[in-house]
Amino acid sequence: MDHTSISTSPLQANAHVLLLPLPLQGHVAPFMKLGHQLVRHGSKVTFLTTESIRSQIEKVDEEEHMRIISIPDGLALEDDHKDDNRLVQSFLHVIPGHLENLIRKTNEDELIGTGQITCLIVDVVLSRDPIEIAEKMGLKHAIFFPSAPGVLALILHLPKLIAAGIIDADDGTVEKNEKIQLSPNLPAMDSADFIWKRPGNKSNFNQKDVFQYLLLVNQILKVPNWVLCNWFHELDPSANALLPNIISVGPLPAHDGKSTGNFRSGDLTCLPWLDRQSPGSVIYIAFGSTSKFSQQQFHELAFGLELIGKPFLWAVRSDFIDGISIEYPDGFQDRVKNLGKIVNWAPQEKVLAHPSIACYMTHCGWNSTMESINMGIPMLCWPYFGDQFWNKSCVCYGWKVGLEMNPDEGGMVTKHEIKRKVDELLSDEGIKANALKLKELAQNSAYEGGSSKNFRDFVAQLML
Repeated sequence: MDHTSISTSPLQANAHVLLLPLPLQGHVAPFMKLGHQLVRHGSKVTFLTTESIRSQIEKVDEEEHMRIISIPDGLALEDDHKDDNRLVQSFLHVIPGHLENLIRKTNEDELIGTGQITCLIVDVVLSRDPIEIAEKMGLKHAIFFPSAPGVLALILHLPKLIAAGIIDADDGTVEKNEKIQLSPNLPAMDSADFIWKRPGNKSNFNQKDVFQYLLLVNQILKVPNWVLCNWFHELDPSANALLPNIISVGPLPAHDGKSTGNFRSGDLTCLPWLDRQSPGSVIYIAFGSTSKFSQQQFHELAFGLELIGKPFLWAVRSDFIDGISIEYPDGFQDRVKNLGKIVNWAPQEKVLAHPSIACYMTHCGWNSTMESINMGIPMLCWPYFGDQFWNKSCVCYGWKVGLEMNPDEGGMVTKHEIKRKVDELLSDEGIKANALKLKELAQNSAYEGGSSKNFRDFVAQLML
């Protein structure tokens, strides 16, 4: 089967979808991939983001049937754009007015020949007001849920957990400390992994606000025509029974030459460096766009990589250390210059697809988890925030394609723990076999059936 082209009928080609993601890296990226897939399956796409995000997205040629447009985010000060919470709150406030005007203008003017917008696909975090607008304007509407199946199950089970006295109805405080079996295919969820109880070191995290918003999402998820989810059926066969209108559309692969929605440009010099390494020899280390380490933990990781003594590719953002500029241990960069390569940001999917990669040390963000699964790469799990702790449990104890890093009594993941877990993972043939099996299932779903068929059916339904 040709994986690069799928014929579409004239009826399907008339669909025009407006995509509305939350203006944060972990949401824009999967929405961009979703847009490319919709175009590939015969739809026209308008991708709506903020002016500040539009200028950050990697500069690439837009597809013939996909345009990217932007609106103000309501923030006046540049420093405010660095505060994710403030950005989200401002965007939630300004989006309703902009959205309705945009849809009306597009459908009246039929700008640049795109045709009238027929469907709105909105990020679950933004969904309340936009879904109401779509209904008022007679548009089909879908929610895109960019996290794991177990997270969706948790949100949908919140009323039952409250009724059973397991959590408090006000702020989600745990009343009964017991494990919850949300799916027969996944590990039981420990109450410590409830996503409203995992702030990382975010100073503006408010448990009650997060929990109450999740209760609102519980209701919103029952409203749209469809709920699109970034996973494939085999990751949790019971997930499709959670809602009557759920459609699994993962994995969402990157398309060469098309924007992947990254705010940073990947350092492509790491690819020829990887070419010079032996197959299956390199440890790839990257912790996403928001994770932060203390200076002490950063040094411990550096010492751990040095102690392991294997080739490594380490993506270190300039803002990776909490509150201060990055300082490597004395002499570290000189000592490892022939062993590892350090970049500010890596072209992650190209890296994970490279034959020299042995494993991926990750924060377990859902995008990164899906990308690693799609490439068959075992994971070393080091979660930081929110749903990443549950993703870690699924990786290590559900699908068994990784190992978790365990902090000591002081909360520090030591250099000895890092070396121990890397050595254990690289010698575990069972984990490697499981990772390759999941890769095969993911790619079959993307190209031969499953999610690929779901995309074709979805685009066809948009014009019924």
